[in-house]
Amino acid sequence: MKVFIVDYGLGNLFSVRRAVEVSGVSDIEVGTDPMRLAAADRVILPGVGAFKDGMAGLSAAGFVPAIRAYAAAGRPLLGICLGMQMLLDGSNEFGQTGGLGLIPGRVVAIGRLRADGTRRKLPSIGWAGLQPASPWEGSILCNLSPGTPVYFLHSFHAQPTDPADLLASYDHQGARVTAAVRRGAITGTQFHPEKSGPVGLGIIAAFLNGA
Repeated sequence: MKVFIVDYGLGNLFSVRRAVEVSGVSDIEVGTDPMRLAAADRVILPGVGAFKDGMAGLSAAGFVPAIRAYAAAGRPLLGICLGMQMLLDGSNEFGQTGGLGLIPGRVVAIGRLRADGTRRKLPSIGWAGLQPASPWEGSILCNLSPGTPVYFLHSFHAQPTDPADLLASYDHQGARVTAAVRRGAITGTQFHPEKSGPVGLGIIAAFLNGA
C-alpha cells in the first residue's frame, strides 16, 4: 500500500507520518507534488490553522484539482482537523472562503455563549468523548464504543448540509460540535487521531485497512 500525506505547509506532518508507520505501512510519501496523488492507495490531508490560509496553501501548491479528481474517482481520502474542514464547501473564518466542495456544507464558529448566557471556553482544547451521529459500522470509527475520548483543538466546526454525512459529534460545554464527517470514501475528523494515543492509532489503522 502507498500512502500520500499532502504537504502544503500547514500540516502536522511528522506525527501523522509516524501514526501511519505504526500501522505497519512503509510506503509513505509526504509530498508537495500534486501529480503524485494518482499513484496513492490512500491520501491523508492534515492541517492546522485557519481555513483561509489552508485553502491558499492548497491552491498555491496545485493540490485543489488533484484532490478533487482523486476523490471523484471514489478513492479513500482522510482529512484531519483543518484538512477535514476544507473538505466542505467553504467557511466564514476571516471572511468567506471556498473549500474543496467534496462534502456539502459550511464551516462555522462554535457558539461563544452557553444557554445561560455565560461565555463558552474557546478554543475547544483537550479530550472529549465521541458520540454517534450516524452508524459507525463500516467507518473508521467502527471499532470504537460511544464515549471514547479523542483529542481536539479548534474553534470552528463543520456543519454538513445532509445529516447523513455527520458521523460523530461531541459535547463542548453544552454545544453539540461536529467531530467526524463521512461521504462515501471521504472521511474527515475534527479531532487529531495522531494525538489521541492508542485509540487514534486504531482509527488510522482502520482507514488504512479499508474502513
